[in-house]
Amino acid sequence: MVAAAQAGSHALLVAPTGGGKTLAGFLPSLIELAERGPKPESGPGSGVHTLYLSPLKALTTDVERNLMTPIREIGLNIHVESRTGDTKQSKRQRQRDFPPDILLTTPEQLALLCAWDGARAWFADLKCVVLDEVHAIWSGKRGDLLNLGLGRLQQFAPDLRRVALSATVDDPEMIAAWLKPGRPSPARGEGVFIVRGDPGAPPVVDVLVSEGRVPWAGHTGVHAIPEVYDAIKRAGMALIFVNTRWQAEFVFQELWRINEDDLAIALHHGSLAPEQRRKVEAAMARGDLNAVVCTSTLDLGIDWGDVDLVIQLAAPKGASRLVQRIGRANHRLDEPSRALMVPASRFEMLECQAAREAVAENAFDWEPVHTGTLDTLAQHVMGCACSEPFALDDLYTEIVGCYPYRDLSYERFEEVVDLVATGGYALRTYERFARIVRTQDGRWKVRNAQTAQRHRMNVGAIVSAANLNVRVGSRRAGGKAMVGGRKIGEAEEWYFEQMSPGDTFVFAGQVWAFQGISGTDALVTTAVDKDPRIPSYGGSKFPLGTSLAERVRDMIHDRDHWRVLPNDVQEWLELQEMRSVIPKAGAMLVETFPRGTRNFLVAYPFEGRLAHTTLAMLLTRRLDRLDVGPLGFVVTDYSLAIWSIKPMDRLDLDALFEPDMLGDDLEAWLEESFMMKRTFRNCALISGLIEQRQPGAEKTGRQVTFSTDLIYDVLRRHQPDHLLLRTARADAASGLLDVGRLGQMLGRIQGNITHQPLERPSPFSVPVLVQIGRERVGGGAAEMILTETAMDFAEETLIAEVMADAPPELEGAA
Repeated sequence: MVAAAQAGSHALLVAPTGGGKTLAGFLPSLIELAERGPKPESGPGSGVHTLYLSPLKALTTDVERNLMTPIREIGLNIHVESRTGDTKQSKRQRQRDFPPDILLTTPEQLALLCAWDGARAWFADLKCVVLDEVHAIWSGKRGDLLNLGLGRLQQFAPDLRRVALSATVDDPEMIAAWLKPGRPSPARGEGVFIVRGDPGAPPVVDVLVSEGRVPWAGHTGVHAIPEVYDAIKRAGMALIFVNTRWQAEFVFQELWRINEDDLAIALHHGSLAPEQRRKVEAAMARGDLNAVVCTSTLDLGIDWGDVDLVIQLAAPKGASRLVQRIGRANHRLDEPSRALMVPASRFEMLECQAAREAVAENAFDWEPVHTGTLDTLAQHVMGCACSEPFALDDLYTEIVGCYPYRDLSYERFEEVVDLVATGGYALRTYERFARIVRTQDGRWKVRNAQTAQRHRMNVGAIVSAANLNVRVGSRRAGGKAMVGGRKIGEAEEWYFEQMSPGDTFVFAGQVWAFQGISGTDALVTTAVDKDPRIPSYGGSKFPLGTSLAERVRDMIHDRDHWRVLPNDVQEWLELQEMRSVIPKAGAMLVETFPRGTRNFLVAYPFEGRLAHTTLAMLLTRRLDRLDVGPLGFVVTDYSLAIWSIKPMDRLDLDALFEPDMLGDDLEAWLEESFMMKRTFRNCALISGLIEQRQPGAEKTGRQVTFSTDLIYDVLRRHQPDHLLLRTARADAASGLLDVGRLGQMLGRIQGNITHQPLERPSPFSVPVLVQIGRERVGGGAAEMILTETAMDFAEETLIAEVMADAPPELEGAA
């Protein structure tokens, strides 16, 4: 890293956790600052020398503590400070007047600093930017805003060096290309020196098979809580990673319920108050805790001292995420980190084994190619205007030198500037949307100081998801619009965004019919049909990684590979082969069978919950048109099940799964669902068209929703090709719907669908069928309850059906 700096080269350092990445990133700056001598109080050389950017606020505090130790022990005259959203206003003002040598901050603060009046002069002395945990941020909207900020800094300080640090990168050349300033050359990453650290001792990753058995179904891992508790007792300090906040609450309470040894067990996730999180972090740093149950809030490179064991409870969903979490254990390069994976079901057992093998091969998840988003670009354009007037051609040249926007056309750029200047064609008559104005010399500048202040209060690309109140709706006499009445609970927005009016679902132990969304209320009425159509929510918030899904499909197809699995899982696979069929790695299995008064179609794409939910929604629309009468569906990360009145064993499956469902069918569904309105709201907030925070006040979620819904309706009527509507459609397709991955899957299976008509459920179908009629109820424990429908699909009942007449040598599968 020192050699790269001396050559004036940008650098990407890829090295395992515990290898000293952070200090290696800072070392060239420490050398330069030590050789500089006393810092001038003003003028050249008095500004910030090195800017450190971390995706987590907690990481800046941790790095400040770790960086100050060698500075203090060597006796260097180097001033280091951190700056986050939590930093006091007095300290922020002092940093503006008297910048430190090294400033540790976040991408959001960089966007704010670049929007300062006088930013060019403040950053004139900048020599180096260090981007930590770059893999966690580069490919999303935060990464777009960060890359645009780097482009701005390069204008302020042309000799600036860019340094990026990462532990888990599948394609370092791609990140190097993203890091490099200027228009990309054919040789990706040229001009960026890639430094590969010593891989260190390989981690020791074990898979826990609770009492020698793996459950058929489930996603919480609750069956293994006693063994997890025993592992905590044996370890000095353990981190128990789960994939959702409610699962964290649930596991935490289950561990405390059996905590007879009075172990110090804490909880850490994003919904907790900041003071509570900081209290847990401080106790971890002191070594006062035996275990912490946590979500992705502790994924990244915070060094919490002596963590002996990392436990991944339920499958990790991605090899890179698993490596990142394993790296939290034993921050020492020469000793192996210890990790324990706890599969919650048999499909998860396959996934855990696939992840274990990926870690052993140092194979990480693939990253999709990302194109810069236009709502993020609009925010950056506004920030530039707040800092200083800009000329269109100069700013365009700067922006296409940023890797995510390398292919941006001048026409599209002008459209973004017009959005900031007028709100777009349909909104240009409203003065409130005119945020920048043209000066006499043809440059663009912010309209006034108040507009600049409001922009600075709303920078960033993180929009938190909201809950909706679930209320019983009714119509007043003579009124067409439905109004909300009694509140029966709260649920995440995304759950209702996928619904169309009339869809039925289970909530609070009852079947309801969804009627619509009004502000922050989801309006429902009592359902006439007691068979819910929409699955209950729960499960993982992470989609199953593409590369991990491919490994699972290969493992199922390869009988020799089964030998590494527990005996009961091997026998389960053999029973599947006997009762139905084992799909080939490139094919998709579809089973159809009757059960009771229903007929089932179960497909096994192995593409993750997001893609499966979208696929099931579109399939039910097609089945409706075919007069099959689909009643409902459920999904897991591995499969989806649709049930109907009429048999589905004679359907033309190649036609049913035609990729053209991602055309008109998808558009029609989006028109009916509320997903587009919510996605549009996020784009409107990021672009700055709507501002949540204002001087002396903050709009409530309800106020923001009302504002964006009104604008959405206006644009749909008068400018359906508005830039933000197009951006919202693209966001929905790539994020909430996983359309790109679904399209690849539909293309892959064309002509490769294996249809197996059955007389009863198969072993593979049990994990998805047990989801029918289950729901999560409110409260910290996220308890699952069963409706009457679910009683017919109880795990014991289904397993008994599947195991009936099974050969004696396969009875261990039960």
